[in-house]
Parts: sequence; structure tokens; C-alpha cells
Amino acid sequence: MKQTRFKLSRLAFSLSLITGAGMLAPAYAQDAITDSSNEEIEIIQVSGIRGSLVKSMDVKRSSTGVVDAISAEDIGKFPDTNLAESLQRITGVAIDRSNGEGSRVTVRGFGPEFNLVMLNGRQMPASSLEATTASSSRSFDFANLASEGVAGVEVYKTGRASIATGGMGSTINILTTKPLNAPGMKATFGVKGVMDQSTDEGADITPELSGLYSNTFNDDKFGVAISGSYQQRDSGNKQANTGGWRTFPGHINGYDWDGGNADWGGLIPDGDNAHQNYPAADSVYSVPQSLGFAFHEVERTRTNGQLVLQYRPVEAITTTLDYTYSKNEVTDRYNDVSAWFNFGPSTGVWSDGPVAAPIVYSEAFAAPGDLAMGAGQFSTMNENKSLGLNVKWQVNDNLKLELDYHDSSAVSRPDSPFGSNNTIGTATFVRSVTTARFDSDLPTLAVAYPDGFTGIKGEDVRITGSSFRNSQMRSDIEQVQIRGNYVFDKGLLTSIDFGVASSETKNRSAFSNVQQDNWGGLGAAGDIDPSVFQLDQLADNFDASTSSDMLKEFFRWDFNTIRQIANDKYGALGAVGDCGTSFCASSNMTTDRRTTEEQTSAYLQFNFAGDIADRPYGLTAGVRYEKTDVNSSALVPVYNGIAWAGDNEFNLISTGESDFTELTGGYTNVLPNIDFNIEVVDDVVLRASVSKTIARPSYADIQGGQTLNSLVRIDGGTGSRGNPDLDPFESTNLDLSVEWYYGEGSYMAAGYFRKKAKNFIGRTTVEEQTFNLAHPAQGQRYAEALAAVGNNTTAIRDYIKANYPETIDANGFILGVAGDTPATFDITIPVNQDDAKLDGWEFALQHLIGETGFGVIANATLVDGDFNYDNFSLGEQFALLGMSDTYNLVGFYDKDGIQARIAYNWRDKFLSATVNGQGLQNPVYVEAYGQWDASASYDVTEKLTFFIEAINLTNESMRSHERNSLQLVNYTETGRRFNIGARYTF
Repeated sequence: MKQTRFKLSRLAFSLSLITGAGMLAPAYAQDAITDSSNEEIEIIQVSGIRGSLVKSMDVKRSSTGVVDAISAEDIGKFPDTNLAESLQRITGVAIDRSNGEGSRVTVRGFGPEFNLVMLNGRQMPASSLEATTASSSRSFDFANLASEGVAGVEVYKTGRASIATGGMGSTINILTTKPLNAPGMKATFGVKGVMDQSTDEGADITPELSGLYSNTFNDDKFGVAISGSYQQRDSGNKQANTGGWRTFPGHINGYDWDGGNADWGGLIPDGDNAHQNYPAADSVYSVPQSLGFAFHEVERTRTNGQLVLQYRPVEAITTTLDYTYSKNEVTDRYNDVSAWFNFGPSTGVWSDGPVAAPIVYSEAFAAPGDLAMGAGQFSTMNENKSLGLNVKWQVNDNLKLELDYHDSSAVSRPDSPFGSNNTIGTATFVRSVTTARFDSDLPTLAVAYPDGFTGIKGEDVRITGSSFRNSQMRSDIEQVQIRGNYVFDKGLLTSIDFGVASSETKNRSAFSNVQQDNWGGLGAAGDIDPSVFQLDQLADNFDASTSSDMLKEFFRWDFNTIRQIANDKYGALGAVGDCGTSFCASSNMTTDRRTTEEQTSAYLQFNFAGDIADRPYGLTAGVRYEKTDVNSSALVPVYNGIAWAGDNEFNLISTGESDFTELTGGYTNVLPNIDFNIEVVDDVVLRASVSKTIARPSYADIQGGQTLNSLVRIDGGTGSRGNPDLDPFESTNLDLSVEWYYGEGSYMAAGYFRKKAKNFIGRTTVEEQTFNLAHPAQGQRYAEALAAVGNNTTAIRDYIKANYPETIDANGFILGVAGDTPATFDITIPVNQDDAKLDGWEFALQHLIGETGFGVIANATLVDGDFNYDNFSLGEQFALLGMSDTYNLVGFYDKDGIQARIAYNWRDKFLSATVNGQGLQNPVYVEAYGQWDASASYDVTEKLTFFIEAINLTNESMRSHERNSLQLVNYTETGRRFNIGARYTF
């Protein structure tokens, strides 16, 4: 670390507080300091853990509002192997994990949908895939980006007029290397071997390569930077899961049991086919749909690259042309075994109420039930591209202008000829009594066979149902921004920021599914060569201890082998995919949502600085205006009439084709912000911020399609559609904080925040005469028949058939004709409905212990809100997803070429969904999770470093449940991961 000492004038400090962290901030802050102080200037050149923390602290201290940052420890060396895993170290940031890696972020209780991600100040598109439908998410997946090409990340927790909207929780800005910012030749190359203990079938070690080259030429007028990384990872995970739970009121309890057979709609409290010894009448209780265990093997290949060209023909003008590319290819192969429950004769041992769940659930079958053994292949590819041009012009000593343009895309699609999410089932019908125990983290499945049965046999296995899904999503953003800053020579008003922008965001989400529902089995036993099946048992596959009752035998098999057998033997049955059989996906999309959002914006921001009682302060007041126009369309079936088929049975007449229906909407927002900070005593800064921020509705909620249910009644029908005229989510934010910077790289901070949010989305019903479909029981014919024969539906139909035979089709159905009143449909639409309030506290400590090389980081966020989920209520509820307390603890050493760090991250239980896997109104909670990570490196020379990294040192597992912790949703073991490598800096 090299240092030159300086003193910073109060005016310069105030200017840095105002301008230090804006989109144009680094240059402005430097200019302000240089112009306003003739005293000795300190230039800090630091690297390693200590240097990274010093730089991040300087960003926080010099920022307007509440901003936290992470800086690279050195060129090409970000603190963690994954951006999301680095972000979770920031106070108030929590992450979701996918296959053991950080994926999406929650900030101050607001989930991924409410946070905007930018790359070098540009709004980035986002795409993702869902297994069983088209994705509607706006959330950015950080797993797509490698960390080696990132210079820093800034998290803006308070709103600012100069920052693009879309982040109600936060705005996250990813910064990459610019050669003219650090003149001269700099280069680094790294190689890493990844050893993932979670895989059973993958390679013992997989490679990661990364490199970065930056140089300037022609007296630092021209610069080029190129970075790239290639990463392979073979991993696995082991899961236990239920297919969702069904929740019911206790016996009687005001519930009107109909006495019918037990099915998906209900349980029988009494009788021979009853669910026995259910909980007390004052409890709600739940039963599982199934219990299954899955074993995944995942191959991930991630390729990232960026090219940056900069040219500064004269000192006043800097042009930057950059291209960023990332591709993340993931193939997930799995085998599973599961037992389905039919809600038939069963017994249970229950927990205490009022929200009861089975400790033990046992169900008997009159005939042998199926032991399902499936396999699947998920093959997806996410690809991101961004091309940008930036021109900065220092017009004169006071005025600076900037033009920025970028065209960016994000695409997610299948990476297999069979589809993005493909499953095939097999089964042998051997279950007599099935018992599930839920009193441990990993539940137990035990199966009793019929009398005389000695074990499962490969020759008894039959192929059952299958599904080949094709999910696709694409998002494109074209954006142009003009920004400026005018600095005044004197006075309390130090500068004005201003700008205008225009952008167009296009999104398409599409989905198709070719499905065989032959769960009773295809063909006959013996159709399949038994040698393709490999015998296994559950207890051998999990790290967690299991009961001796755990299922002793099931078959694994290769997906591609069974797919080919099924294709050859049964391919002509059912729906047909692109390959001409039932065992591949189709490009004939049944769900296709397309949305275009055109946004225009302008902002004006005033920056003040001065002294109050001889103490320096900074004040920023700004306002941002945004106008958004929405045009959305969706593919829906085309109907050309209604047929009266029975007394009160009316069917829509489909043309067999689909077409797009379009809807439009829009909204405008005025978003003010005021940020104030003052150094009340030396090195102690107080901050206060008030702002408004917004986040946009999901693409599914603003879709244009209007879908009708095919069954119509005499008084009309039902359907649903999106609502592009929804207002965005809007939050009014208050932040108060105190920060004490008591040493180099050391500080303490405490803050309070409150968010009053509105426009959360619910559902309502409106009446519409959709598609103008004539209703055969509403009009002149019906009125005539009613007058002639009275109010008797059968007689009315007979009258119309006798007197209007030309309106009867070949099936004897009465058709709607001209003169009939168009049918009225009750259409369910999303509407802005709910408001909510959230507040919380943040505490942070960063301490470097003198010159010992040791240091510690500790932070915690405590969040509370007025929208908690009521587990006892069975109705639809609104609740904010992702809200939870978090804390981090990091200890490190950085001295004499040795760096070491150990970090613990903890996140409390949080609500992840209000609808379960069966589409029912049941909450899903992700349980509290903590993880230890560690890393160490040694500088062999000034240029060569060897390092080792360890992720999930204590081999923690993740778990989720519904209303009661016994109601398992998912249990996942991901294992430990170790990286060993070297880095050479030129």
C-alpha cells in the first residue's frame, strides 16, 4: 500500500458528499477536490482485502444518501467467486441460492422483483425460465455474470433523481474496468480448479480460466481493455420434497362437508373411507400430496467477456465504446422416487393446533399403488449482450455533458432438442401401505408391500406419464441518456445535475408443453429390458441421518435411454412435438406474452454545500419525471360463437386457432428526493434522506391476453386477462443514519429506514362482453320462447329447436345468432389494491486492527412490517415476500503477502410464496440459513499469487415448509465446494 498524505478542506468534503457516488461522480469528486484545495493531496494506492475495504468505505462516506459498495481487491480479483455472494456481505442485502450459488438479491425486505440492476449506469434487461410456465419475472440473475471482470458494485438504498427508476428496494450498479481511468498496462491471468463435493457423477475437478488486459497508448489518449472468463462446474444436489399440501378446517368447525368421496377437493371426516383421527375442531390441518426424493447432477458452463475501447482526442472529450457478453449453459439431469397420496383411508399422528400437521401420515391402498421412479433433463441457456457508446464532454470549467446509448438483450431458451424441462415417469405397482414421517429435517418414506411380495423387479416397471416443456424469454432494452452537470464558482448552490432519457423495453415470454398423462402405465409389464434399471436405496444418498424405515429399494435409469424406448414404442400416442412424436417439445406456443414499454424521463437535481455552526454540510434536492406507455398482447384461443348444449350448459365454439389480443395502458410518476448530510463533529456524519421510488409490475400482470373458460352458464361466463394500465409499485422512503469514520478503513454506522409502499397487486372481477359472442339464451328467440312456454328450460330449448331449425347445429346444439345479446363474462383482472409499511434498523462495523493486518466486519439488519401471513387463515392473503433479518460476520488478515478471510452469513426465515406447488393458497417459508465461507492466498512474488477458497464449509442444507414446520416443501443438500488456483499479474 502506497500513501501520500493530504488535508481535505471542508468545502471539498462537502462537495464530495454531494457528488461522490453519482453516475458521473468519480470525475466530479476529483475535480472538486483539486479545484478547492491547494493543500497537500493524498493519493491512496491500495490492494488486497484492506485496500478493497478502504475504497468501499470511501464510496460510502462521500455519497449522497445511503450507498454501500464493494470494490475489487485488485485488478481481476473480486472478493467472492459470485457477485450475489459478495453482495450479501453488504448490510441489508440477502440472497436466494440456486444449486449452491448466489442467484438473486433481496434488499431491506424487498425481493428481487423490486430491485433494479444496472451495468455502468445502464438499465439491464433480465430473463429467466420457469419449469411449468412462461416466466414473468423482472429479476436479474447474478449467476449469469462472472466476478473477475467486475471492478466494483454500488448499492443505492435511497432514491435519487439522477438514477433510473425501477428499484423500489434498491438500485444496484455493476462497474467494469475502464482503461483511461487507470492509465498504463495492466494485466492479470488466473487459473482455478473447482472441486465440488456435491457431485457423484461429475469430474473430480473442473477448470476456470480468467484474464484481463488493459492498456493505454498515444500519451494515454487511446485505451483498450479486454476481459474474459470461462468456467465449468460439475455439481449435484439431493432433495426431498412434497407436491404441496392441502389445508382444511378441523372436524365440523363451520365447514360444510359434502360426504362425497375423498379427492383433490376434500377429505372425508367420517365413514369407511375416512381420514381417521384428524385434529380437533378448532384447528386447521394439512395433508401432503406426495413425498419424493430427487438426485440431481448439474453441468454448468459460464462464458463472460467484455471489450472496452476509449479515445480521448482532446482533454475535454472522452469517448467509450464497449461490448459485454455473457452466456450461462446449465444441464440438470435427475432421478427421483416418489409416492403419491390419494386422500383415501388414512391415519395420522398430529402436532398440536391451532395449525396442525402430521408427524406421521399413513395411507392404505385397496389395490397396489404405484411406486413412481422418474427422470428428467433440464437444459437451458441464458445469454446477455450489451453494446454501448458513451461520450463525455467537459464543455468548460463549469459545464460537463454526457451522452450515453446502449442496446442490450437478455435471452433464456432451451439448450436441448427435446425442450427446456423434460421429464419421464416409470412405475411399478407395489405399494400397499405408505407411511411418511415428518419429525426430522429429512423426512422418511416407508412402503409396505402386499402379502407375498418379495421386492421390486425391473421386468415389472412400466413407462407412465411424461412432459416436454419449451420455455423461452427474451428482453431487449434500447436506451439513450443525456446527462449534465453545471458547477458554480461560488455560493451555497455548488452544482446542478440535469438529464433526459428515452428507452424502449420489449419483453416476450412463451411456453408450450407436450404432455402424456398416462400415469396408470403405458404398454405392459416386460416391455422394457430390465437391464436398463439400476437398483438403489434412499439411505445411501443423503448426508443427513435417516430412519431404518427409509425405503430400501428403487430404480435409477438414464433419461435418454428411456426416452428413446418410449419414443420407439409409444411415440404415436397423444400430442405431437416438433420431432413428430410425443417425446419432445413443441414450438407451437400455447402461452405467448409480448410487452413493449416506452419510457421518457427528465430530472433536475440541485446540490448545496456550506457550513452550519461551522460544521460542513451537503444538501441535494431533486425531482425526476417519468412517463411510461405500455402496449401488451398475448396469444389466446379464438372463439366464434356459443352453443347451448344442455339445460344450463353452454360451450364456447373454438375455431381451433389462436390470435393475439392487445391492450394498452400507461402511467406517469413524479419522484422527488431530498438528501442531507452534515459532519457534526470531525469524522461523524449524520444523514437524512426522503425519496420516492417505484418498481414495475410483472409481465404476467400487464399481459394483453384475455382468456375465457370454455364452460358458460345462462347468465354468462368467466375468464381472466392482464391489465397494462396498472400503476407501478411506489414507495415513500425515509432514512436516518449516523456514521463514525474513526480510522483508516474503520467505521461504525447505525441507521433507521421506513418504507410506505402502495399499489401492491390483488385481483378483482369486472363484467365485459368479451369478443361480442351472441348468447343463445339471451335475445329475441329466448324471449319469444319464454313467453310461449313459460320458465321451463327444457321447453324453451324445444321451442327454439322447433321454430328456428336453421340455428341448430349437427349435434342438436342451439347456436347464438345475430340479434341475441352478447354474453357477459366475469373477467378477473389484476388491480392495484394493497398498501404496506416496512421499517427496520441497520448496524455496521468495519475495523482494521492497527498495523497487525487483522480486521473484522460485522453488520446486521432488522426488518419489520405490517403484512405478515396469518397461517390460521385459509383465504387469499397479501404479504411481502422475502422480508427477513440478516447478519454478517467477517474476520480477515492481510499482511506481508498473506491474505485470509472467513465469513459467516445468516438469513432468518422468510416468506417466499403465498401459493404452493398445487396452486393453492398456502404460504411457503424458507427456513433460516447460515453459511461459512473461507479463503486464503499467498503472494509468492509481487506478481504471482496462489489461493484456496472454500464455500459452505460446514455442509449446511436448506429447507422450506408451509404453515407448520412439519409441512416440508423442500429439503436440499448442496455439499461443500473448494477452489484452488493461481493468479499472475503482469
